[in-house]
Amino acid sequence: MRSLKPIPCQKKRKLKISQLHRVYTVLLKNFGHQKWWPGDTPFEVIIGAILTQNTAWANVEKAILNLKKARKLSFEALRRIPAKKLAQWIRPSGYFNVKADRLKAFMDFLDRECQGDLSKLKQKTMPVLREKLLAVKGVGPETADSILLYALGKRSFVIDAYTKRIFLRHGLAKDHDTYERWREIFMRALPENLDLYNDFHAQIVRTGKDYCRKVPRCEGCPLQRFF
Repeated sequence: MRSLKPIPCQKKRKLKISQLHRVYTVLLKNFGHQKWWPGDTPFEVIIGAILTQNTAWANVEKAILNLKKARKLSFEALRRIPAKKLAQWIRPSGYFNVKADRLKAFMDFLDRECQGDLSKLKQKTMPVLREKLLAVKGVGPETADSILLYALGKRSFVIDAYTKRIFLRHGLAKDHDTYERWREIFMRALPENLDLYNDFHAQIVRTGKDYCRKVPRCEGCPLQRFF
């Protein structure tokens, strides 16, 4: 079997952890501020974070639009409606029965913790909130950190598939490193700044979509200067 040729960023020197903030400034200069995560309210952001699991964002937008048209995009509405009915509205997001159960589990969590009042939830510290979120059915580390960062305004860096793909190719970490190890790298290297965490993740997503695809398009990539 013929071995695949390494892509350019795999043949050069490894990216240093100390360069991560510089990476962000380069991406920001190239792409501009990304104004991510899309959502009219923190509650909508939470729903999007759960629905986006294993699907493209375009599909999530369709599901959220269905909920808006049905006037069901609220804590009270989602808490009352049966999971089977909810599944039909979120069908475009894929795995709709599973995701309906996860949304219902999250509504139960909100009911227990803050009676659906997100302002009360925000009063808890990030480590406490993260532990509680990870205990909710269907909420893994990436979803929990997305909710913390984008909906609740807590400093918790999001690690997704784009992050791992880009920075594996640049030698920042290893393929077998855990999610928590990846998160630790970014949070230790970067200033504790909510806006930076927010936009850096969005810049990474943009880079992954435009350049660092499964089949990479390295020509013109703003990260070329780092190798």
